[in-house]
Amino acid sequence: MGHHASNRARGFKGRVRYVLRFLIPLLLVLMGLAWGTAWFVDRSHSAQLVTDLAARADLLAGSVDAATPEGWSPPDAAVLRAPLQQALQSPGVVIAGATDPTGRIFAAFGGSEFGAELAGVVPHGGPPARLDRQQTLAGQSVLLSVVPVMRGGAPVGAVILAQDLGRAAARRAGLRDATMGAFAALAVLAALATLVSVRFTWSAWTAQMRALLSGRAPAPRDPKLARAMHELIDASLEDRAGRDGGWDPERLRRSLRSQLHGERLVLLANREPYIHVKDRQGQLRVLHPASGLVTALEPVMRACSGTWVAHGSGAADREVVDARDRLRVPPGEESYVLRRVWLSEEEEQGYYYGFANEGLWPLCHIVHTAPIFRGSDWRTYRDVNRRFAHAVCEEADGEDPIVLVQDYHYALAPRQIRQRLPRATVLSFWHIPWPHAERLAICPWHVEVLTGLLGSSIVGFHTQQHCNNFIDSVDRFLEARIDREEGAVWFRGRRTLVRAYPISIEWPSRVAQAAPPREECRARVLSELGLRADVLLGVGVDRVDYTKGLEERVLAVEELLQQRPEFRGRFTFVQLAAPSRTAIPAYKDLNQRLEEAAARVNAALGTAEWKPFILLREHHEPDVVMRYYRAADVCYVSSLHDGMNLVAKEFVAARDDLHGVLVLSSFTGAARDLKEALLVNPYDIEEAASALGRALDMPPEEQARRMRALRAQVAEFNVYRWAGRLVHDAAGLRRAERRGTRLAGLEGSVV
Repeated sequence: MGHHASNRARGFKGRVRYVLRFLIPLLLVLMGLAWGTAWFVDRSHSAQLVTDLAARADLLAGSVDAATPEGWSPPDAAVLRAPLQQALQSPGVVIAGATDPTGRIFAAFGGSEFGAELAGVVPHGGPPARLDRQQTLAGQSVLLSVVPVMRGGAPVGAVILAQDLGRAAARRAGLRDATMGAFAALAVLAALATLVSVRFTWSAWTAQMRALLSGRAPAPRDPKLARAMHELIDASLEDRAGRDGGWDPERLRRSLRSQLHGERLVLLANREPYIHVKDRQGQLRVLHPASGLVTALEPVMRACSGTWVAHGSGAADREVVDARDRLRVPPGEESYVLRRVWLSEEEEQGYYYGFANEGLWPLCHIVHTAPIFRGSDWRTYRDVNRRFAHAVCEEADGEDPIVLVQDYHYALAPRQIRQRLPRATVLSFWHIPWPHAERLAICPWHVEVLTGLLGSSIVGFHTQQHCNNFIDSVDRFLEARIDREEGAVWFRGRRTLVRAYPISIEWPSRVAQAAPPREECRARVLSELGLRADVLLGVGVDRVDYTKGLEERVLAVEELLQQRPEFRGRFTFVQLAAPSRTAIPAYKDLNQRLEEAAARVNAALGTAEWKPFILLREHHEPDVVMRYYRAADVCYVSSLHDGMNLVAKEFVAARDDLHGVLVLSSFTGAARDLKEALLVNPYDIEEAASALGRALDMPPEEQARRMRALRAQVAEFNVYRWAGRLVHDAAGLRRAERRGTRLAGLEGSVV
């Protein structure tokens, strides 16, 4: 008995030594990583905070500048009181003041305890210069910003802003503590796993952790431990995904690798990114369709790889695909696959022109065009959706692919895909507005449309209002459980998230980077149009569609020239109008009315040498559109109802010269993002004409200030950030679903 006791004691000591041999180094490494990570996060957060506060100072100073166009000549504290006190109301701002051209402070608002020290730390005795410096005033840590105010190219003074860094320091400490806590928790979990699994080697344990992080390993035997580990993993991934920083193709690829483990995307869209045709000489040509959807998604597919499934609509499309109707695109880069699906003329007529564009399109856009619904169109739409869903399933790599279903052409496809691939993660994005429930009821098959979309894991819209309309429609017409706070719908045992994802464009724009300088673009455009070098040029870029407000645009130009006769002979508006859906009677009528309106205005106000409105009704390649963007003095987007409208953001991306003015309809999704544009009601012709006149009169300094703010917005919230949010949410859903499946089986076995 003593012998056995001695052996047990030696065995226990041996196991302890075996554990301690790699447990102690493991703990030391983890604590070292915790300290290093906490230090790096703290330093990165501090640098990013200073950058963000400096940018915020620019915006606040711009607001003060805009509110006081004549307030610095001579310096007048009374004039500046209201805008400076308004700036002082912004969270974290403790001082708001102003200096004269020599740097002398003549107006300051905030705590009196700062006054004595402020004059000593603000440079004076010369023209104001931009300054962002961390400073201690009256024992309080602040970021002191001096933003020069320019008039006629010379500084006339400066805006002084001091922003509190104390709360930011507390947040940094909290973030540092959270990072240390997360690593400490991981260290404890690692120790527990080691103690209960002595027989496993270090390499086996590491391999198991990698598999667990990838979502492919079985859960630990203890359900509580499994939940704790997954919660820790989720928190780490969400923190990394939500961290501030610029989004670009490489960051999107990293996000895919880390959250979806490099899985390929399958994207379903009616419009293909490249169309093959033959010219009159029989030479094969590749065209880029005029489509906001393509503009947004094509850069994402180049970054993410995968397969784009679309209708093959080009006259020469069949000549370039392989035996499985595939080809690699873009030409010369070949970073992803284009899978083409063929439709007969009858199918295209019923599915595309019929139900999608004579039915759903006018139903969703409030433009006073009555939707037309035919039973034959609906049946074709349903069958075509099934064909495209089948093609998507053929392109999937496994049983749980990531599928992005795009727009109103495929309302039924998400459920059809779900029926064949129950474990798929399906993200549907509806690029046009979603109508309110009463209007949706006009469609005889509104229940089927809602049911089809609820086959998605996530349904996305451009704005929260469209999300609310969708949830209201589900609440009105389906037996479903709705969580409005979470934005979730439970239908037939599955949860669908409803989220707002405002879409954007590629940044930086490859087309803009490749374009010639503004002077060269302008000279070429004016030469092509036969216009004088000193002409003021307006531009519009649209498909010929009744939602774009093209007739109202012509009337606004006419009203401008009647209000402001001095612009006659000096201002010309050029409309790049790509033909669209010409087989539909409403579009044929629009083309004719648009031509007649342009001809009437030119006849009434134009001369033999000058036309006020030039209508170019043809397809234009992206480099040509970019040339017009750069040449223009003003771009007018007059949509009567639009989901987003990416033309507005394309114009902003084109203007790296910081000139040009965007006049934007308030009925676009873009109006919620691009606040520095001149926002108008396109139905109010006098208001639109006045905005065009204001744009043409705007001084270069104001143009630059507005354009700088617009470009900052588009750069930060670019299409890669949009896709990154989708990927992050999709990854969270997949982890939750896989975890739920594993834990359900595990708890069943425990019971």
